[in-house]
Amino acid sequence: MGSTSWSKKKEKARKSAEELAAELVRLYAEREHRHGYPFLKDNDWQVTFEASFPFTETPDQLKCIEEIKADMESDKCMDRLVCGDVGYGKTEIAFRAAFKAVMSGKQVAFLAPTVILAQQHYENFKKRLGDFPVKAGLSTRFVSSKEQRMILNGLKEGTIDVLFGTHKILSKNTEFKDLGLLIVDEEQRFGVKDKEKIKQMKTNVDCLTLSATPIPRTLYMSLLKVRDMSLLTTAPRERLPIATEIEEYNLDTVVTAINRELKRGGQVFYLHNRIEDLEEVAMVLRKAIPSAIIEYAHGQMGSEELEDIMHRFIYEGVQVLVSTTIIENGIDIPNVNTIIIDRADRLGLAQLYQLRGRVGRSDKKAYCYLFYPDTGTLNNDAVKRLRVLSENTELGSGFKVSMKDMEIRGAGNILGREQSGHLEAVGLDMYLKLIEEEINRLTNTEEANERDVLLELDYTGFIPDSYITDPSAKFEMYKRIASITTEGQLEGLKSEAENRFGTIPEEVDNLFCIAEIKIICRKLKIYHLKETRGIADVEFSQVSVINPSKVVHLVSLSGGRVRLDPRRMDHLTLDTQAVSLKDKAQFILETLRRLI
Repeated sequence: MGSTSWSKKKEKARKSAEELAAELVRLYAEREHRHGYPFLKDNDWQVTFEASFPFTETPDQLKCIEEIKADMESDKCMDRLVCGDVGYGKTEIAFRAAFKAVMSGKQVAFLAPTVILAQQHYENFKKRLGDFPVKAGLSTRFVSSKEQRMILNGLKEGTIDVLFGTHKILSKNTEFKDLGLLIVDEEQRFGVKDKEKIKQMKTNVDCLTLSATPIPRTLYMSLLKVRDMSLLTTAPRERLPIATEIEEYNLDTVVTAINRELKRGGQVFYLHNRIEDLEEVAMVLRKAIPSAIIEYAHGQMGSEELEDIMHRFIYEGVQVLVSTTIIENGIDIPNVNTIIIDRADRLGLAQLYQLRGRVGRSDKKAYCYLFYPDTGTLNNDAVKRLRVLSENTELGSGFKVSMKDMEIRGAGNILGREQSGHLEAVGLDMYLKLIEEEINRLTNTEEANERDVLLELDYTGFIPDSYITDPSAKFEMYKRIASITTEGQLEGLKSEAENRFGTIPEEVDNLFCIAEIKIICRKLKIYHLKETRGIADVEFSQVSVINPSKVVHLVSLSGGRVRLDPRRMDHLTLDTQAVSLKDKAQFILETLRRLI
C-alpha cells in the first residue's frame, strides 16, 4: 500500500476521477435545471386502479411508488432506476406510473428488450385496466403492417395512450403526440445505438428504468446520484430461494433433473445459446427421455411458429423447452421450476442471474443447474462469475450480484462506450471515494431550460354524475381537459361538451378555467403558480417576456390586489380573496390576460 507502484496507480485513478467528476458535475447541473412536466396529483381513477391490484403490496413497493409519484409531480425530469429481483413487483410499479401519466393527458412509451416480454406486458396491462378506457398499443416485428400503420396514426393523433414494444419504438417513424413518460424494462439488454436513441427520447421526458441486475454503468450512475435509485428487497410471501448447482456437464444429471421436475407436474427450461445446434440438443433430450414432450425455440423463427410453441408451453402442452436466451427477460410461468443452462461459462453474470430468475416464481422449490465443459477451459472471470452466483442464492440478491459484476467488469467510463476503468487498479471503494472528493471540489451552473407549468391552486373542479353519467365518457373528458394546450382546443372541447351533455355546470367550468390558466401561464413563461389562503404567488421562468409598463399599469389599477416585490422581479403576488371559486378563477385569469 505504501509502495511507489501503489502511489502511481492511485495518481492515475485520481486523474481519471478528475475528468469524470467534471462531467458528473455538469450532468448534475443539467439534471437540476432540466425541467419536465409536473404530473397531476392522484385522482379517484388512480385510487380505483391501484385498489384493483389483486395482491398485497410489500413495504418496499409502497415506498418505491411514493418516490416515483413525488418525482412525477415535481417539475424536474424523473430519471429513476428501480432495482428489484424478478417477481418483486417492478411491473406493477411501472403500470401505476403509466396510468398516472395518462391521467395527466400524457402518453407513455414502454420499452422491452424482447418480443415475448413486450407482448406479455401489453396483455397484462390490458387485463389490469379492466373497464378503464385507456388505449394501449403494441409495436413489435410480429405486428402486421396494417396494424402497425393504425398504431402509428393513433400515436400521432393521441388516441393511443400507452405504447408497448421492442426497439421498434425507437424508429424514426414512431411519433408521439405528447410523450410524458418513458419506461425501459431491463435496460442492460439494449445495445449502444438503442441507448443513444433512448437518451434522445429522454431529453424532457420522465424516465423510469426497471432492472433485476443493472449493468455496471447504470448502477454506477445511481450510486453517484446522477440517477435516483429505489430498491425492492422484500420477497413476496411463500417465495423460496433457488437451489443452484454448478458442475461439469453430464447427460445423466440432466436426465435426472428433468425427470424429477416432470414427476411433480412441473416444466423445464433448457438453455442452449447456439441456434446452429439447438435442434440437435432437442433430439438428444428426446432420445434420452422419450416420454417427455420437448420443443425448441429461438428468436429467428417465424412469428407464427414461435407464438405457437410459446403458447403451448405457457399452457403446459410442452414439458421441456430448449431455447436460446430469448427466455431471459420477464417471462412469467409459475409452473416452470427447473432451469438447465449448458455452457454457463459463456454468459455474463447479470445474464445468468436473470435466467435463474425464470424459475422459482411460485411456492415450489426451484432448481437451477449451471454446466461448464471442464475446469481447465474456464478463464478467471468465468470462475468468478459462477462463484458469485453460487454464493448468492438467497432471495433478493440481484443488487449484490450487480455490485459484484461491477467489481469484476469495471464500471468504466459511464459517459462513453467503454466498459473498463480504473476500478481494477485501486478497487471500487477507493475509486468512488476519489470521484466524490473531486465532485466536492468542483462547482458548476447551467441556465434553466424552459419549464412546464406547475399549478397549485386552493380550488379544483370535477365532473358530477348529474352531468356525465357514463364512467367511460367522464374518464375521456377528464383526459382531454388535462391535455389541452391551446385556446382553440379549449373552445372546441367546451362546445363539444355543451352539445353532448348540455349546459356546463360551475364545477366543470372550473376545470376548463384551470386549463385556460395553464395556457396563459405558458404564454407568459410562468412556471409556478401557487395559491394558499387567498394569496397567489406567480413565478416567471423568463422575466424578459414581460412588458414592465404593463406590470406597473396592472399594479396601479389593482387597488393593492396585485403586488410586485422590487427585490424579486420574477415574482408577482395576487390577492385572490373572493366570494366564490368562480370569481377567484376569473380574477386570476383576467389579471394574467392583462400581461399578454
